[in-house]
Amino acid sequence: MIEYIKGELTELTPAMATVEAAGVGYGLNISLTTYSALQGIKPTANGPRNATLSQREQPIAKLYVYEAIREDAHLLYGFVSKKEREMFELLITVSGVGANTARMMLSSMSVAELCSAISRGDERLIKGIKGIGKMTAQRIIVDLRDKIVALGIADEIPAGGSVAAPVNNAVRDEAVAALTMLGFAPAPTQKVVVAILTDQPDLPVEQVVKLALKQIK
Repeated sequence: MIEYIKGELTELTPAMATVEAAGVGYGLNISLTTYSALQGIKPTANGPRNATLSQREQPIAKLYVYEAIREDAHLLYGFVSKKEREMFELLITVSGVGANTARMMLSSMSVAELCSAISRGDERLIKGIKGIGKMTAQRIIVDLRDKIVALGIADEIPAGGSVAAPVNNAVRDEAVAALTMLGFAPAPTQKVVVAILTDQPDLPVEQVVKLALKQIK
C-alpha cells in the first residue's frame, strides 16, 4: 500500500500530476482542489550543479495516494490532504459513485462544502454536480451522513449542518470515538460533545464523555 508520494512535481494539469520520487515518475489523477493547492507550491533550488535553472527549481509535492487496481489498469489518485482522500474513499463506497465521479465531486466542491451539504441533506446541491442524479444524491446523503462525523471529516460541522464554535478538536474526536464505540450514533453524539466543549472548552476527554452520557438520548 502506498500512503503518500513525495518528490519533484514535474508535470501538472487540472486532471493529472506527475511526481518524481527516487527516479520514478508517478502519474496521479487529481481533483481541481488538489490542482489549485499544487499551483501554490513554491519551487526549490535542489538539483545537481550542472542542471538547468528549470530543472533545479522543480517544486516538491506530497500527495496522499489511493490505489485503484483493476484487471486492465493500475491507477493512482493523489490528494493534497488526508481528509480529501478519506472523503474520496467514502464516496466510492456509495452505489453508483465510481472513482471518476468522486473526483468530479471533489473538483466541484471542497471537502467542507460537501460535508456541509451531506449533513444538511441538501439533495439539490449535490445533484447539481455533473454525473450525479437524484437517486445517487439521496444515497450519498443516507449512506454518508453519519460516517463523515464518525471519521472526523466533517470537522466543525454537526448533523444540522451549521458551523459550531471552535472547540478542542483532539478532545472532541476522542470523546466522539469513545461514545461511538459504546454504541451511540455518531451524528447526535458529536452534536452533544461540541455543545459541551463550547460551554466548557478545558474539560478533559473523560469528563466530556461522562457529561455526554447524561445528555445523549
